[in-house]
Amino acid sequence: MGSDPDLLTSPATRIRGYFHLPLPRGDNKRQFTLDVKLDIPGRGVTGIFGSSGSGKTTLLRCIAGLQCCKNGSLSVKGEVWQGTEKTLPVHQRPLGFVFQQPSLFPHLTAERNLLFARKRAWKPVSPAEYEQIIALMGIEHLLGQRPAALSGGEQQRVAIARALLIKPSLLLMDEPLASLDQMRKREILPYLEKLHRTLDIPILYVSHAVEEIARLADHLLLMEDGKIIREGLASAVLSRTDFPVPMSDDLGVVVDARIAERSSEWHLARVQFHGGDLWLRDSGEAIGEPIRVRILARDISLSLDAHTRTSILNRLPVRVQEITADSDPAMVLMRLEPKMQNASTTTETCLIARITRRSLQQLEITKGSELWAQIKSVAIVR
Repeated sequence: MGSDPDLLTSPATRIRGYFHLPLPRGDNKRQFTLDVKLDIPGRGVTGIFGSSGSGKTTLLRCIAGLQCCKNGSLSVKGEVWQGTEKTLPVHQRPLGFVFQQPSLFPHLTAERNLLFARKRAWKPVSPAEYEQIIALMGIEHLLGQRPAALSGGEQQRVAIARALLIKPSLLLMDEPLASLDQMRKREILPYLEKLHRTLDIPILYVSHAVEEIARLADHLLLMEDGKIIREGLASAVLSRTDFPVPMSDDLGVVVDARIAERSSEWHLARVQFHGGDLWLRDSGEAIGEPIRVRILARDISLSLDAHTRTSILNRLPVRVQEITADSDPAMVLMRLEPKMQNASTTTETCLIARITRRSLQQLEITKGSELWAQIKSVAIVR
């Protein structure tokens, strides 16, 4: 059953606002001006992505009311937080905020940090809800410890649980993994995914890490120099060869799929998506469970034929839509052939391959060329 288009665009289901805020810079550069018009979904995760200094955190602070912006307006799912007649101060805005640093009370145990938030919740938190949030973030065994005894990832999970326990209408997350090493990031990302799937709270997630945005975001805002330069579905915005933020080796696409089969013998899982099937490393999800994967441009090779005598398990028929060959390597945007797609959906699945211009010339690849995209199972990013 489809969604009602009028409902999806109703103010009661959207986050809408405008902020125009000139700010001085302390490095003798020209003045920075935040100039943003917001109209984003009031559900799911909206990623706010851009390089350092693009205005991501300033925008979040304006939404929270931490940054005074007299020339601005904001409504969250039909409730006016800032307008011509009234502006809610920070303490009256039903939001949760997770910062780069956990900011837990050092003299309180993890549980007392949580209870502090629960007492100040916008709506009563039942015992079942309290236990659900603790279980959701996997912190049952940490409750009796003080922050100093916890790792950075454990502290951040407690901080996220604390933000959820105030029962916010909106959750703001400002680079929550920026202070963690790669091991701790990999530890906490599954909990953020579970939060996304389980709770019906809109989340604005700021990051300059492509892997976080690609894994978590439904909707995506790209910011540069205080402005939103592109927005839309995360899968569509990321699947472009002209992605406007330098991404080096991180250029690629995201694919939303479901687990269709698991092989205990080979430690592999087969996933189904609108463009066909993929084999990837089994990470333990149950049959039927949704999964999001990234396929990086650097991990796709192209062939004119469907080679079967190869170690590469994933071979998908594609048609070239666009080629960017201004520099070496070239970027090739491809669409999976309709015969490989579910006939009941119009969802288009694209892939991006990064190949040398020599390969482009030798294979005589042009717009409209029919090729086979080859993807190693071990290269697919979970």
